Amino acid sequence: MTSELAVSARGLVKYFGDRRVVDGVDIAVPKGLIYGVLGPNGAGKTTTLRMLLGIIEPDEGTRTMLGRAHPREASDVTGYLPEERGLYPNMKCREAIAFMGALRGLPWAVGRKRADTLLENAGLGHAKDEKIRKLSKGMAQLVQLLGSVVHEPELLVLDEPFSGLDPVNQEKLEKLILGERDRGATILFSTHVMAHAERLCERLSIIAGGKVRFEGTVADARALLPMKAHYTPHHNVDGAGALLPRDAERENGSWRFTVPPDGIESLMVRLIDGGFGVSGLSIERPGLHDAFVKIVGADALKDQEEAA
Repeated sequence: MTSELAVSARGLVKYFGDRRVVDGVDIAVPKGLIYGVLGPNGAGKTTTLRMLLGIIEPDEGTRTMLGRAHPREASDVTGYLPEERGLYPNMKCREAIAFMGALRGLPWAVGRKRADTLLENAGLGHAKDEKIRKLSKGMAQLVQLLGSVVHEPELLVLDEPFSGLDPVNQEKLEKLILGERDRGATILFSTHVMAHAERLCERLSIIAGGKVRFEGTVADARALLPMKAHYTPHHNVDGAGALLPRDAERENGSWRFTVPPDGIESLMVRLIDGGFGVSGLSIERPGLHDAFVKIVGADALKDQEEAA
């Protein structure tokens, strides 16, 4: 892991009334990476991000952002897309983006020029003079995101950025995030949708119940679960089951089972020597979704599906 950190937090705690919403969260975000904060709705992701940004103060713990002990000191080099979106509805797209840049110290003329380029690259060049109120929800959300990057921040913080976007706009957003990373920015985003995290994140934390349950790479998370095999015998499908691991389950003319700790090779030799043959074989590594369920539990998955 890169030793230089864009964001660091230790022991963050936040109470809302008597409820401990964030319970001792530690986060270390290396510079120049895409870092995800994952978890079901209500896990404490948004509250954690707001504490990191200095929007709200922690009741306990410390945090630094881009080397500053007070996160607000880094606001001019930080971009932020909050979970609750909001733009002035009567502003034109170009002006809205330039206005957001001006709030971060970017000269108005520079902001307008960059806005034209950003809108064009995002496939929204035709809408630069359209008022926000005339845009679809997805288009308005992309415009707000462009306003978050117009000043070319060192750190971009996105809270549930894919929420409410259709697949086309989700793809545009993923490309924009990758483009910002390639420019040299650090990206920190929260989500409860594993597919985006699996494609984008170079490191991630999984939060549930206000606590960090996992920290590492996507590969590290997936490695928590064993690989699965899908095997189709060439002869005597029923009989092959006697040689397969205990968890083997019949699926029509095939079997699915956990790959043994010593690998699949010796098992295949026994099946071939037993006369069952191999008509088909595939090995699957569990996805981030499966690892997420293992880490946070089935109850969190149920909450996530109900919120989707």
